[in-house]
Amino acid sequence: MEYILFIIIAYLLGSIPSALVVGKIGYKIDVREHGSGNLGATNAFRVLGVKAGIIVTLADILKGTIAVLIPLLFDAEVNRLIIGIFAVLGHTYPLFAKFKGGKAVATSSGIILGINPLLFIIMILTFILTLYITKYVSLSSMITGVISTLVALFFRDIGLIIVIALLTIFVFYRHRENIKRIRNGTEPKIKWMG
Repeated sequence: MEYILFIIIAYLLGSIPSALVVGKIGYKIDVREHGSGNLGATNAFRVLGVKAGIIVTLADILKGTIAVLIPLLFDAEVNRLIIGIFAVLGHTYPLFAKFKGGKAVATSSGIILGINPLLFIIMILTFILTLYITKYVSLSSMITGVISTLVALFFRDIGLIIVIALLTIFVFYRHRENIKRIRNGTEPKIKWMG
């Protein structure tokens, strides 16, 4: 029963469409009708601007973090990584936004923040460096997943390794259209970092 309860909570947390909420309340804009139409942080940056993009990113990260921290409050005997996966599923297939959400990156990193803060810092630094070099958010996200999986090996936590590997595969799956655009040269590069 504990697992079911925390899984439901995690999924519902993940289902909160941060980009949609920020866009509608702060800007009277439905981000689904602009840019890529995606409910992730990247589209929020493009459609709503840097300030809104940062807010959405932080909110999406926190969804994963809160989901894996809640069981600690109740001393629950559950695997928090498994609980976190359902926050990611909520983010990508949100109940509150017709099951069309983001691409799993920020919420996945939020899980790692709640489980292994050091690995989270490595992930963020990897993402920023890769983004600076490539200027592709999608490519940076995928590379960060691969690097994070490799780094996780050093922590010798088999559960962490497996979950990060699964999340990385899922991130690649969610970015399959981006991969096609990168290959044919039509994937947009970020502008705010030059």
